Amino acid sequence: MPEPAHSAQPLATLDARPPCLATIEAVPAGERMVVTCRGEFDIGAQGLEPELYAVLDRSATGVDLDLDEVRFCDCGGLNVLLSLRREALDQGKTVTVRAYSPVVGRLLELTGARELFVTEHSARPEGPGAVEEQPQPMDVDQELRLEVDQLRRAMRTRPAIDVARGIVMASFGLSAEDAWTVLVTASQNTNTKLHELAQELMGAIHGAAVPEQVQQQMAAAVAKVREQGPDQQGPDQQAPPPPAA
Repeated sequence: MPEPAHSAQPLATLDARPPCLATIEAVPAGERMVVTCRGEFDIGAQGLEPELYAVLDRSATGVDLDLDEVRFCDCGGLNVLLSLRREALDQGKTVTVRAYSPVVGRLLELTGARELFVTEHSARPEGPGAVEEQPQPMDVDQELRLEVDQLRRAMRTRPAIDVARGIVMASFGLSAEDAWTVLVTASQNTNTKLHELAQELMGAIHGAAVPEQVQQQMAAAVAKVREQGPDQQGPDQQAPPPPAA
């Protein structure tokens, strides 16, 4: 009996690209453009790159990013920001981060990428005759060295971190966002680099012991995200806790 035609579709016709769960809104502000970003900045946010480049083209001196409403950001989202920054450098412009959410702040801190963006936390000057001081970029050679270092680090550590996040998701029945929050929280509270924590969790799969402090902080972080309610968790909310390491 012949198979239905739809079952024989070539794989090439399938769109394997992850969905874009982020949006941007751009408004002019003098010689610059202020871009407010919302949603989840992961690898799917690459779909926003053409729009971000177009906004950059419309500015005279660059783009100011407001990331305060970004509720999730990983290395894929960071690469989108770095890509926009590289394009700005090619045009003799700058990209600044004027505000960011806690999840973005943690990522910038853990990856050391904060130094690549001029952050503006103070209020902008107001009143007659007030002159807004434009951020002064670092030496170009220094910027490029920092960026290369951060990109190399991200390339080395991202696979382990992604695997560790999958372990946390499967073990505790959490969403990708909550699993990321658990990893980052445990990393901060144990003063352990994120990629080192990921390696410890991967080692536990093969029988290696996870330090007691890490286990305690992981359990506390999981309990905290579960307190936020079922809307913040994945479909398998009632999954039993994993066996003791």
